[in-house]
Amino acid sequence: MRSMLQRRRFLRAALATAVTGPELFAGSPWVYAQSWRSPDVIYLPTPNPVVDLMLEMAAVTSRDVVYDLGCGDGRIPVTAAQRYGAHGVGIDINPARIAEARWNAHDARVEDKVKFIEGDLFEADISEATVVTLYLLNALNARLRPKLLKELKPGARVVSHAFHMGDWAPEKTDGIHGSEVFLWRVPGH
Repeated sequence: MRSMLQRRRFLRAALATAVTGPELFAGSPWVYAQSWRSPDVIYLPTPNPVVDLMLEMAAVTSRDVVYDLGCGDGRIPVTAAQRYGAHGVGIDINPARIAEARWNAHDARVEDKVKFIEGDLFEADISEATVVTLYLLNALNARLRPKLLKELKPGARVVSHAFHMGDWAPEKTDGIHGSEVFLWRVPGH
């Protein structure tokens, strides 16, 4: 694990990038976008055992591209890269969360497999995702559902921690430590 001083310097630089532009990380796989609205939900990290269950239910492999919408500290894309060799993309509107996610990828040495985008998950292009993970709210999942069905390829998996997708019945439901996890598969068009 890297030192706390290194972490502070890294986070300070990453936050400066969120304010001043992408020049600091030129040539890196990180993507910069200015957010223009506040987050839809408060930040509550998905517990690590739930992360593990979500990725297991989605049957993630090294061939997958895992998108975490509302990625917070980036633990889902980082875990997918570390444990399964998958590529990960995290999208969050909060620059502080993106800075923390970038640090966590840096610390885990998976920067070549993950990228984090500061932006609005409702406006992001998610078409390359084979797996999408969510920890939002029922209303946000329902609002996101048309986007998922339109942009994702048939067979793509959607996994949600704690929240449903309206009348779209999950293919599988499981739980751990009092948390429910739901899996859907995008049907053929």
